[in-house]
Amino acid sequence: MNKKDIYLCRCENFTLEDLHNLLDSGITSMEEIKRISRCTMGPCQGKTCKELIAKEVAAYLKKDISTVDLPTYRAPIKPVKLGEIAGGDKNA
Repeated sequence: MNKKDIYLCRCENFTLEDLHNLLDSGITSMEEIKRISRCTMGPCQGKTCKELIAKEVAAYLKKDISTVDLPTYRAPIKPVKLGEIAGGDKNA
């Protein structure tokens, strides 16, 4: 299967080819990969892709997956509908 047909992050259309291009250019930190590609920042917040990407980074670097730095997250930790934020407290 072609690397451009293997999606690691479906939310951001991030492929194995995209990841290898970043790794080949010297970007090996999960935090840097996240900021450049937006992977793990979609609606799933990395629930479906974080481990896949970390596994590929570890394999590329020939390291144990436990040594791969996982990206940090900021609130909200789960997706929030804009209407919930804009609506405010209706009981006040």
